[in-house]
Amino acid sequence: MGAHDRGAFLSDCPALDRYLREQVSQDARRRVSACFIATPDGVRTAGCYVLASVSVRLPALPASTGKKLPRYPSVPTVRMGRLAVDRAFKAHGLGDALLEDALERAARAEIAAFALVVDAKDDAAASFNPHHGFIALPETPLTLFLPLATVRQRRVKLWSPRTGVHRSTTVDW
Repeated sequence: MGAHDRGAFLSDCPALDRYLREQVSQDARRRVSACFIATPDGVRTAGCYVLASVSVRLPALPASTGKKLPRYPSVPTVRMGRLAVDRAFKAHGLGDALLEDALERAARAEIAAFALVVDAKDDAAASFNPHHGFIALPETPLTLFLPLATVRQRRVKLWSPRTGVHRSTTVDW
């Protein structure tokens, strides 16, 4: 996790703060997830998220989506989790920029994945994702997905003059 100052990070979710301080490095070392950090100065953590591989059962997808896919029991996806923004950086579009960064990373990965999946912690969190094009799974409406073909088609413009976020191992913000 490098020299990022994660100790001072304070989001609106104590569980996410604790994960960032105490667990994320272990998960990265064990290669069960990869954490991406937004930092305004190379040290302070403004926001973060993690990506991990996961499969989704084909019958869990909406019928209209599932019928277009091969008849495997499940499809490979990338799960984005633990999206958090420090309180000091709220209302600057950083959550959106981190989501776009995750979509871009998943879409350009060399390992095949059908979609980016997110698990919303509650209805309020779930409402963040539909305006980005995410679709709820019929049986688990707090689990949403966005086909990566959609991301590739819309040619995500990751760098933004409004946020200053651009592609890199550490999201420079």
